[in-house]
Amino acid sequence: MPKSCVAVYQLLEQTGSQTHKEIVSSTGLAPRTVRYALRRLKENGLIIEKFNFRDARQAIYMPKMTAAPTHASA
Repeated sequence: MPKSCVAVYQLLEQTGSQTHKEIVSSTGLAPRTVRYALRRLKENGLIIEKFNFRDARQAIYMPKMTAAPTHASA
């Protein structure tokens, strides 16, 4: 994975979710580089793209959970 993908993924892990514009602002990467990183991360199943109800023009990106937590009852 390119360094830009790693940087974007680590940011999303720390923050939980962000829009493309927020990722660009937080990482200092070029918008085109962030788009590429998001596309690569989505293709590899590492992030989820969700609809943004506050601003339908921008999607929200968040890391994909590898396994859902399970609670055992006693």
